[in-house]
Amino acid sequence: MNRLAKFTSTSLRGGQAPLNARFASRGKLVQFGSPARVKMMKGVDHIADAVQVTLGPKGRNVAIEQSYGPPKITKDGVTVAKAIEFEDPFENMGAQLIRNVAGKTNDEAGDGTTTATVLARALFTEGSKCVAAGMNPMDLKRGMDLAVNHVIEYLGKIAKDITTNQEIEQVATISANSDTSIGKLLARAMKDVGKEGVITVVDGKSLENEVEVIEGMKFDNGTLSRYFFTDMKNQQTIFEDPLLLITDKKVGNIHELIPILEKVAKERKKLLIIAENVEGDVLSTLIINKARGLDVCAVKAPGFGEQRTASLQDIAVLTGGQLISEETNLKLEDVEISDLGRAKKITVTASDTLILDGGGSKGEIQERCDIIREAISKTTSEYEQDKLKQRLAKLSGGVALIKVGGASEVEVQERKDRIIDALSATRAAVSHGGIVPGGGSALLFASQNLEELKKSVKEKNFDQGQGIQIVQDALKIPCKTIAKNAGVEGAVVVDKILSSKDYQFGYDAQNDRYVNMIEAGIIDPTKVVRTALIDAASIASLMTTTEAIIVDAPRKEEPTPGMPGGMGGMGGMASSASSNEMPAKDWKSITPADVLAHTAPTSGYLCPMSANTFGIDFVQFKIRDMETKKVIFQVKSDPNIVLPANLDDLPDEARFIKYDFGSEFLKLRTIGTSLVFKVGAKEVSNFRMIERHYFKGKLIKSFDFTFGFCIPNSTNSWEVIYEIPAITAQQLKEMVSQPYETKSDSFYFANDQLVMHNKAEYAYTEDA
Repeated sequence: MNRLAKFTSTSLRGGQAPLNARFASRGKLVQFGSPARVKMMKGVDHIADAVQVTLGPKGRNVAIEQSYGPPKITKDGVTVAKAIEFEDPFENMGAQLIRNVAGKTNDEAGDGTTTATVLARALFTEGSKCVAAGMNPMDLKRGMDLAVNHVIEYLGKIAKDITTNQEIEQVATISANSDTSIGKLLARAMKDVGKEGVITVVDGKSLENEVEVIEGMKFDNGTLSRYFFTDMKNQQTIFEDPLLLITDKKVGNIHELIPILEKVAKERKKLLIIAENVEGDVLSTLIINKARGLDVCAVKAPGFGEQRTASLQDIAVLTGGQLISEETNLKLEDVEISDLGRAKKITVTASDTLILDGGGSKGEIQERCDIIREAISKTTSEYEQDKLKQRLAKLSGGVALIKVGGASEVEVQERKDRIIDALSATRAAVSHGGIVPGGGSALLFASQNLEELKKSVKEKNFDQGQGIQIVQDALKIPCKTIAKNAGVEGAVVVDKILSSKDYQFGYDAQNDRYVNMIEAGIIDPTKVVRTALIDAASIASLMTTTEAIIVDAPRKEEPTPGMPGGMGGMGGMASSASSNEMPAKDWKSITPADVLAHTAPTSGYLCPMSANTFGIDFVQFKIRDMETKKVIFQVKSDPNIVLPANLDDLPDEARFIKYDFGSEFLKLRTIGTSLVFKVGAKEVSNFRMIERHYFKGKLIKSFDFTFGFCIPNSTNSWEVIYEIPAITAQQLKEMVSQPYETKSDSFYFANDQLVMHNKAEYAYTEDA
């Protein structure tokens, strides 16, 4: 693009009534008993119907509309579940609870979300029928709990430890929907870095999947302040060729750091500080210097006590640096550049730190590994052995990068989802309980194993016995669903399997045959099966015992105009103002969730200008093409403008801006924005921007960025990278032919309070 964007400022007066009326106090709707559960059941059924079609080797894909760009194609149960919402609040409550089942199972086991969903639906359905028939819901729950505990014990007895690379490949293949290429890929990666090694899945640049092993180390502690992030979109700091200051001390005096900071700045290097802690004023000073251009990041050292010191020594050896410690008689103020570690790249997130290609001597690293191996052989404590093995894996195993290839962005993302699921399942099998027969067989035989328990309990308490029966019936559903998706009658398959006395017997849906599941490599991680059942039973039993549901009454909304936009940015370069027509009494109750609910541009401003009690003032805004690094738009505030004593006296145009970009702007894939702003005398512990973009009244994309901590009376720079989805030629033509039909709302929250609301409109004209 060979020209800068033009911009104009204009008034928005004359629009519809402001939307803050939407956030006025609302009433509640309440339903009781069976009608309430029936409503919830509708939501559960809809979400389970969509999710269950993905189960098994012959499960189908689900296409999910995205707010912008091509649809997402997936067989991942939790992804499907999260994409579904309903207008009816009672149905949506049931859907939310089932989404929680899938989400929790995904968080704990990384796989099994579809199994958890179909189990939860089956348990809730049968439980509701029993409650409607007059049975005691609490006794039903007790019976269900008894059955689940019995099944968990049974799964532990039949579980088999993973001992070969072939078994790792089999687990990964099944979890990747019977894709043998992914199974081989993960088995190779795990073989290269060890079972405890670090495996990271990233987008590749070729048509095929690839594995690359890079020597590196990852530990669980992340950044001490989000302000250190260099990539706000992905919430991470990435440094190329950084220096590392490694110490087991608490850094509480900035004067100790100043000498080495000056030396690093002189060398124009990036610096990662790994310390026991970086306290108060020191952290604030580092943050200020980061804002002024010093590339620095601080993280807390991993571990505690002696474990911390040992881990820091490992990092020092890996990177070729010195551990700054009383034991080594090194003081922070005496540190030289030669004492610092080096690495090709470090990546720091809020929760972990990854060091790639440390600059340490291979001989010293090997010597360190030998010391750890010797310590493993000498200790009798399992806890100590586990910790030592983890250190050895991090020091010697390196990092395996799985680069996911494909012919399109949609294909890459679909493959990536399956690889991540398969990796989680494989780790679960290796580290947490081994494997059980797959294809739903383990749960089928667990169902059969409940028969004696059910008989003995029913003699004492019929309703509790019925709770066990509910679990018995539900455990057959995963196998039936796999068979149904393969085009076979599920009940016939279940009867055939249960007629065998061999718990490893099952149905191979991929090849339409009955086999020994372990020998055929059709296996599931025990943790995945166990977690799916526990989570499903937990939510289903709670829904079964629910007697009343309370939801918000629907809002009555006025129709609003709409269009999408792009960087709402500085909104006229003034602090946010508000429509003078808007009553100011409701804006304080507006939350991030409220603005994220908007699917069309607001017709007014949701807060008054006086809401900006933190003194946040935008100074400069810049947009650049990240591929060419060219600045394509920039604007600065006029320092000579004097604001009125009452900020609400400012007109609306102070927070509204019109952009005129060349049509080439729409073809950019990645743009960077830089916002320089000042903060007043009050501390801002969490500064957040939510930007909603519309085209012709429809939401097309949404951005949600958190800046983090802002020091009082400071000037700050907020760097954000936008990944722009590719658009079709027809979409480009429409956006060019309809100037200013693209719109945006930018909402700014300080400490979770709405303080600014800006608007923008966009035109894209053909370049001459």
